[in-house]
Amino acid sequence: MKRISIAIDGPAAAGKSTIAKMVARNLNYTYIDTGAMYRCVAYSAFIHGISYEDEAGVVGLLKDLKIKLLPDGSIRLNGEDVSSAIRANEVSMGASIVSQYVKVRSFLVAQQREMAKGGGVILDGRDIGTVVLPDAELKIYQVASVETRAKRRYKENIEKGIECDYEEMKAEIEARDKQDMNREVSPLKKADDAIELDTSNMSLEEVVAHVMDLVEKKLEE
Repeated sequence: MKRISIAIDGPAAAGKSTIAKMVARNLNYTYIDTGAMYRCVAYSAFIHGISYEDEAGVVGLLKDLKIKLLPDGSIRLNGEDVSSAIRANEVSMGASIVSQYVKVRSFLVAQQREMAKGGGVILDGRDIGTVVLPDAELKIYQVASVETRAKRRYKENIEKGIECDYEEMKAEIEARDKQDMNREVSPLKKADDAIELDTSNMSLEEVVAHVMDLVEKKLEE
């Protein structure tokens, strides 16, 4: 059975991770949460009291970072389960900052490419189709309106017991978009051969069904 590599890119809170996980389960593929890996770097800086803007300080942490993405979806950083801790808003903004550093990206991209060897993987992020896996057989650029994304992230946080304010969430997503699209290293952009998918008015089930159709078409080629 042919096993392909799938890249899902798009802005913050577009639901990329949720869709990638569901499709990975349906296909029995490995889901590689690249965003969580950058969050781990940011979280490490946070707990060590290193400013996200201190590039040398952040890069200095890399040699001691051991990130594990487990099959059950949990994330371990140096043996500690940080699955919830890395989702805090403060860490999200930090991840956007540290992901701009060339040495941080090189460190994590090398790990991601190694994990993706042989296909049967789904990766989501901002530059998967353009930089990490430019040869991925299927590339999807998943978008949604700022309002939709803010509502989704707000609901997600409330369900996890994370206190947040909707308007603040919306402002942070807009700021994150601007930051991600204008960074010098691997900015967020749609790959030339990516299929754009606007999920603003689609349910999770509809998005998953649509992506599964795209996968089936690709497997038939």
